[in-house]
Amino acid sequence: MQIKLTPRLEKIANLVKSNHSVADIGTDHGYIAIYLIQNSISPYVIAGDINKKPLESARNNIKEMGLSQRIETRLGSGLSVIKPGEVETVIIAGMGGILIGQLLQEAPEIIATTKEFILQPMQAQEELRKYLVDNGFKIVKDVLVKEDHRIYEIICAEKGQQEVIQEIQYEIGFYIDENPRDLAIEFVEGRINIYRNIIADIKDIAGERINEKLGHCKQRLEALEEVLICLKK
Repeated sequence: MQIKLTPRLEKIANLVKSNHSVADIGTDHGYIAIYLIQNSISPYVIAGDINKKPLESARNNIKEMGLSQRIETRLGSGLSVIKPGEVETVIIAGMGGILIGQLLQEAPEIIATTKEFILQPMQAQEELRKYLVDNGFKIVKDVLVKEDHRIYEIICAEKGQQEVIQEIQYEIGFYIDENPRDLAIEFVEGRINIYRNIIADIKDIAGERINEKLGHCKQRLEALEEVLICLKK
């Protein structure tokens, strides 16, 4: 039986380079790992999770699909479940951006021997991009995918140096224009609405910190509106 993924998970899995061995960190039910093998994307996957119950569920799913010889489940925190040089691609999806950065920070030996990192933060995307840029990573793709009514951000990175032209790139990604135009526009318009609402809520409140926040929001709003104009050309 072929596994069917949600749009978010399918997009993540399809970003893996062909024939790369993979570690799926926080594998949950093991769906990405199974998909990678069933679709001949990866020859071998390590499925890791810090929690016993999800890992047991993943193990059962993998066994049911007859893939126990090609997917290994491991219990543990973050990248501690893999050894240097074991895999070429690391996937960390469905966690907060700050936590993802912490997991990378704790595993310099794994970072040194891994070719690509596919990261899907649920929040703090800007903070994660800043961490990557400040710690010797080059972001090579910023991918948007819509599932239900939410747009998710996927960051593909490798070791290297990242050129930052504008501060707004940390928030919307370095390759917003490489996404489907309608989706990119919807994503940027969503960010614009957030800042407009914040400005409307705080513009009549006095205070030095409020003024600083107001100034920051206005700067971001202006930058996003410029991006939107470029996307609509």
